[in-house]
Amino acid sequence: MIARAGAAVLTLCLLAACARTVPPPALGVERPSYTEEGLASWYGRAHNGHKTADGERFSMRAMTAAHRTLPFDTVARVTNLETGRVIKVRINDRGPYIRGRIIDLSAKAASILGIREGGVVRVRIEIYASDQHAATVAGEE
Repeated sequence: MIARAGAAVLTLCLLAACARTVPPPALGVERPSYTEEGLASWYGRAHNGHKTADGERFSMRAMTAAHRTLPFDTVARVTNLETGRVIKVRINDRGPYIRGRIIDLSAKAASILGIREGGVVRVRIEIYASDQHAATVAGEE
């Protein structure tokens, strides 16, 4: 009987030692309110100067992007999942309308992110509340 009780205590101790606890999020560490992964493409010269869905003129030299559902003027962080490079863009247009693609970047944003001409790249889009206070994105005209 005592041997069984000792074995049970030992088993419980071993199980407790193997248990993995998940630490609470660190104070001051912000989590994104929105995350999406998929393919990014870009658009440029052919659309330059045309009106975007929000009514402004598209500039291929601005740090902007088209997304199907994100509200206009949302600032999104876009990470190239192949290189880890991160940029911020402002959503000012709708699209892309090609199956499998989740965001169309301006030519400048695509260049900084490392998308080669004619190519697409796998990306992660994240929205952070702390990015939304700025009406424009660094590097935007």
